[in-house]
Amino acid sequence: MRNAHTVEQVRTAEATLAQRLPEGALMQRAADGLASAVLDLLGSAYGRRVLLLVGSGDNGGDGLFAGARLARRGAAVQALLLEPDRAHGPGLAALRVAGGRVVPDLGSASPPDVVVDAIVGIGASGGLRPDAAALVQALPDAPVVAVDVPSGVDVDSGEVHGPHVVATVTVTFGTHKVAHLVEPAASACGAAHLVDIGLDLPDATVTALQAGDVAAVLPEPATDTHKYLRGVVGVRAGSQQYPGAAVLCVWGASCGLAGMVRYDGHGADLVRRAHPEVVVDAGRVQAWVVGSGGGADAEQALKSSLEAEVPVVVDADALTQLTGPLSVPALLTPHAGELARMLGVERERVEAQRLRHAREAARRFRAVVLLKGGNTLVAAPDGRVRVVTGAPAWLATAGSGDVLAGLCGALLAAGLEPFDAGPVAAWLHSAAAEYAGHGGPVTAPDVAAAIPQVCRLLLGGSRA
Repeated sequence: MRNAHTVEQVRTAEATLAQRLPEGALMQRAADGLASAVLDLLGSAYGRRVLLLVGSGDNGGDGLFAGARLARRGAAVQALLLEPDRAHGPGLAALRVAGGRVVPDLGSASPPDVVVDAIVGIGASGGLRPDAAALVQALPDAPVVAVDVPSGVDVDSGEVHGPHVVATVTVTFGTHKVAHLVEPAASACGAAHLVDIGLDLPDATVTALQAGDVAAVLPEPATDTHKYLRGVVGVRAGSQQYPGAAVLCVWGASCGLAGMVRYDGHGADLVRRAHPEVVVDAGRVQAWVVGSGGGADAEQALKSSLEAEVPVVVDADALTQLTGPLSVPALLTPHAGELARMLGVERERVEAQRLRHAREAARRFRAVVLLKGGNTLVAAPDGRVRVVTGAPAWLATAGSGDVLAGLCGALLAAGLEPFDAGPVAAWLHSAAAEYAGHGGPVTAPDVAAAIPQVCRLLLGGSRA
């Protein structure tokens, strides 16, 4: 699990650790890690040109001490101080002793091979001041290494407010921060490089699943099991308008993680032809999936599914029927436009404040909310959030959401709680798209067909 902590949690941990270390030792650890990351990007130091953009405070100090290390390795290091009177004194002295120099503005600096963004650190909020914003907009065309977070992004929300740095690499200390995982800030971070500085941190409320986390909770049948013990997932998807959604949703549910699939809807003939193993009736199930391509049938399908008093996945057209808290364990799977309609806000607000709106929806509907996207957020009503990063852009294709909804239902029927089923399904869905497409285009059937293969590889790896 990749943990992302808040500014308050990090500050508290830093203060506790600093009491046990010699003065300045924590900054020296950070500067070592930062300098190493810059060297990794450059490949070598000698003769390379490094431009430091230095604000006040500890973030600027990290940049200055790292610059001193690079200068001692033979790099030509220049520092542009945004607030010369408030620059970190010991760091600036170390840079000058090592041979670095201060430049008054960008026009006076040599064209850099890399820019180090040490303008503001994790304590900043509300966007950049006008002078810093103007500097960011005028940056030279060179790779940027951000110190802790790119300047101008909000650390605890993942939001951005106006001009901000877009980094090639972000070097963060002690732990990931929320901005490294949550869009739109995550895209500004580039590759996040974590430097361990010895912090003792509490549990994080925002985490990102890794392969081992998924393998640990993926349902595996016991040797003496049978199909009903493994869980039966019911699907109410598709309609006269959108019959293909039924086939795709059933395909996701028929991934092999549950013991059986039942289908109840207008797409029965198509489902029978595509999936002869599926039982077409409305019998007993351990979870329902409802709404994918549901059209005018979605209202009654949702009502019938909730009356069964089993966990439910609510997707697509069924989402528009929600009016308040749900009475059963539920996993809602909106994209940004659907979530905007559920909350009565503009889609642009959801895209700009994904974490905030996912959490708000989870509280309002008393359900787990899976907000789809390149970085998928899965929010629980208690405020915990899991992030699934790195979905290939090719996955944005018609029908892929239907497959995901079915997969979510299979995991619920197999016994996973909604807050586990959502992120595990999103991770498998993303991995299946990568596996099937080999970095290129995929279709929804490609993704559905690859899910069992991904599970096989994942479970094989977990036993190795």
